[in-house]
Amino acid sequence: MTTSIIIPARYGSSRYRGKPLVKILGKEMVIRVADICSRIKNAKVYIATDSKKIAKVVKKYGYKYIFTSSNCLTGTDRVAEASNKIRSKIYINVQGDEPTINPKDVRKIINAKKKFPNHVICGYDKVHNFENPSSINLPKVVVNSKGELIYISRALVPGAKKEFQNIQYYKQVCIYAFNKRQLNKFYSTKKKSETESIEDIEILRFFDLNEKIKMVKLNSNSVAVDEIKDVKKAEKLLKKNIFSGRNK
Repeated sequence: MTTSIIIPARYGSSRYRGKPLVKILGKEMVIRVADICSRIKNAKVYIATDSKKIAKVVKKYGYKYIFTSSNCLTGTDRVAEASNKIRSKIYINVQGDEPTINPKDVRKIINAKKKFPNHVICGYDKVHNFENPSSINLPKVVVNSKGELIYISRALVPGAKKEFQNIQYYKQVCIYAFNKRQLNKFYSTKKKSETESIEDIEILRFFDLNEKIKMVKLNSNSVAVDEIKDVKKAEKLLKKNIFSGRNK
């Protein structure tokens, strides 16, 4: 079963322009992500971008790139557009701002897609002590007893009726798995759903498309680089992982 890992990398991010090329311990972040993905056996790695600057760096490091439109609404739209140029059974979307993800987590997502081919697959993990669950940059997930996504929000969910009730919050880990039908369906809408627009969380579009989303529990302590200040957090974690021999 062929697997393609596509890393969407947009240069003109509204929150952090040029983010894919920010240096993490001396190497561009998108390349850090590609290096991790390249450890997955029997999977091809591509960077989907609308930027010649990003493509030039990708080529320098020997990775393959696919040019996509600058009008893509989300990373998943960019992956969907790129998938039209790749023949594969499984398409993995690994966000280009996750330079500390564990390759084991990517493998878990691939295995889950093989087991549940008709579900969209997405990773999640507990919100760790070093993270602020109230941060709007941290999408929180609510999962049912079947391991399917009920809702995902930048707000604190689930909400507690009792003021001091102790809740373990869970966060989205941005590793997704799709088949071609799911990507085509997502891309064909040509617009964000209402809830997706409000939350600015792309996976919410699948709710309107009546696609079930299977959530896969990961043991991830990765740090997404949403803002400039996150670079130091990612570098600190990356140094720790390198020193301890993790991320193999």
